[in-house]
Amino acid sequence: MDRPTWAPADVDLDRPSVARVYDYYLGGSHNFAADRAFAEQVLKVMPAVAALARSNRAFLRRAVRELATAGVRQFVDLGSGIPTVGNVHELLIDAGITDGRVVYVDHDPVAVAHSRAILADVPGTGVVAADLRAPAEVLAQPQVQGLLDFSRPVAFLLAAVLHFVPDEQRPADIVAGYAAAGVPGSHVVLSHAGLDRPLTPPEEEAWEMYRRSPTPLILRTRDQVAALLGDLTPLPPGIVAPHEWRPDGGEEEPPSEGNAVGCAAVARKD
Repeated sequence: MDRPTWAPADVDLDRPSVARVYDYYLGGSHNFAADRAFAEQVLKVMPAVAALARSNRAFLRRAVRELATAGVRQFVDLGSGIPTVGNVHELLIDAGITDGRVVYVDHDPVAVAHSRAILADVPGTGVVAADLRAPAEVLAQPQVQGLLDFSRPVAFLLAAVLHFVPDEQRPADIVAGYAAAGVPGSHVVLSHAGLDRPLTPPEEEAWEMYRRSPTPLILRTRDQVAALLGDLTPLPPGIVAPHEWRPDGGEEEPPSEGNAVGCAAVARKD
């Protein structure tokens, strides 16, 4: 197939990427045939996945706005994905915040290439090509150290990424690694796929597709997600479905209750 001009030369066009599949769910255009084919297979058995993706993105935007209103000015978007409308730095600009600092971190070459192109002339932003599963390596990156002041609170955003980290890779330690770098008043924003009830047949089929994919998805219960946060303190309303976290009535239509698959939280380091 013809390689799009925006695709880095080292990207495998025949291997779906979770970042580009998510981009497709959100209605983006920076995805390949393999990504679209995989997404369509999932949507065929579970059409609600697209609404769930939009709900998760809306949660992230609300969380960023709430933290910015509370005075947080530094954000690290881990597994930031393909740039889309309502990125973190845009939310800060829209809120009239001119002293914000945002670092985007991803290991998908397309996500990194597009982020760098979009942010080349945007002050207070940086893009790091790194694996979020290695907090020490991410935090040691020159752009992170040069842009952020770790004597002030930082918000670490882990939206819809830790469900791709299996237990043997110790996701709770990943969260703790980032939280340890923040001073009191820092936060972790987390959303995660999972259920506290048995899967329906369509959900089971969709999950099985992800389990057979190059990046298997791990479902966790609400208690298991709470354990990932360690001794961080969830802000009210606690650990809830993404569309239930401080809804403001101005976002996308939330998924129906029966289709609410996953949970979200914003937790503070005291």
